[in-house]
Amino acid sequence: MQVMAATSPPTRTLESLMARDLYPDGQARLSGPMNSRADVAGHDVSGFVVAGSAMYSHYYVADEPSGEVRRSELVRVGGGWNTFTAIDESYISGRVTTYGLRADGVLFRWTVQYRDLWEHKTSYPGFAAVKSMALISQTATYDTFLANTRGGALYTIHIPTTSPMKPVVKLVRRTTWQVFESLVAEWCGPYGTLVIGIDKNGRAGYLYAVGHANGTATVIQSRGRVPVALNDPIYFHWTNDVDVVRPPFGE
Repeated sequence: MQVMAATSPPTRTLESLMARDLYPDGQARLSGPMNSRADVAGHDVSGFVVAGSAMYSHYYVADEPSGEVRRSELVRVGGGWNTFTAIDESYISGRVTTYGLRADGVLFRWTVQYRDLWEHKTSYPGFAAVKSMALISQTATYDTFLANTRGGALYTIHIPTTSPMKPVVKLVRRTTWQVFESLVAEWCGPYGTLVIGIDKNGRAGYLYAVGHANGTATVIQSRGRVPVALNDPIYFHWTNDVDVVRPPFGE
């Protein structure tokens, strides 16, 4: 786990080994956000991960600072995930919603009742150009993602909780964002978001302070390159109980 402060240039304020040897090398493909709660000896961690072609709910307890896993529960949710390129999860006021972006550009949404109980599946096509997406807003009535495309544009994808799913897409920036293979976002105050764009080819991450999303009028301040090489195959953001109480509100 890497924690960055939004100074100029960015500074790393914490580096922590959460767990080691959770999966065989190369098996895990995608990860949603992972929730970490302090344990007497370390961390209780839970979240969803795609390994091979299947989605799993994973819960584990790991010691700190060794990263040794003392307990691990891996529950298979379902198959057919080998064609998905991104997953994310929204949790607010008892509503747990999981999103998955398939390689052909179809965006899916499920209501998650408990680990392997996913209901109310709905979908919407048209997102084949998206390289990565990160959740920046959660309210009782909508979720919003920030997404970059292969052509370099940056958009917000506003998704009301009503069904059928009808996303509203707004342009934020027209160019220069194509270099990033992953976007990782975290809330920063009531109307701001910190976003790290990860360039895997350059093994680099760049930190941005993003104001309240408002189309092309959105304020984006570049804080510079983060002071650590980023060459891992998968990136995701950590959550905790504070994030549940104060969900991101970037739009």
